[in-house]
Amino acid sequence: MRVRIYLVEDSPVIRDNLAESLEELSGARVVGWASAEEEASSWLAKHGASWDLAVIDLFLRPGSGLNVVKGLRNRGLKQKVIVLTSYATPAIRQRCLELGADAVFDKATEIDEFTRFAIDEVERVTGATRW
Repeated sequence: MRVRIYLVEDSPVIRDNLAESLEELSGARVVGWASAEEEASSWLAKHGASWDLAVIDLFLRPGSGLNVVKGLRNRGLKQKVIVLTSYATPAIRQRCLELGADAVFDKATEIDEFTRFAIDEVERVTGATRW
């Protein structure tokens, strides 16, 4: 089974690069994406059993990734939520974790850590990847 990733990112360039990298590096499959809070929240609620890992940006058009994270508090035990943002201050990190995120990474300085975490989640669910 391949890990199913849902991306919440309003930048098409970042979203496309993330999708390509995650699929190539880990063998995961991106099952969908959203660029707005309401769209993301609606899809995730309607497809609760259709994703394993949600990667969420905080600044969306329109809306906030914080509300998307908050709406996922009652997800399945195996489902993970990662916040990937350009605004990973200590206060924002703490707030994301309080709302239910499993990890928070800075897009500019922690992309390697983010990738490793995502690959570790894939391996946790599916077994070792080729990397």
